[in-house]
Amino acid sequence: MYANKLDTLGKKLADTALTLLVRLYPEVRTASTTELDAACAAMRAKSRSVIDELIDDAKDAPGVAHIAFQTAALTLAHEGIQTLKAGRK
Repeated sequence: MYANKLDTLGKKLADTALTLLVRLYPEVRTASTTELDAACAAMRAKSRSVIDELIDDAKDAPGVAHIAFQTAALTLAHEGIQTLKAGRK
């Protein structure tokens, strides 16, 4: 049961992070497949530490779980944006 909840959390976090990536960095629409793959790989590489931090924050202060989730999604989107920007230099 815990694995199902973690999978659901991961999917929601990924969806939110990708949505933020597109909204915060409109140039993503002109990125090549290779650039998009690199951005997604960077986001995946960061996801474990972000999810661990999100769970810890939500456990320590349940009242700020929503803020912790948004912070996690923004962190992942930022990682993707940085990768896309680096590929364009």
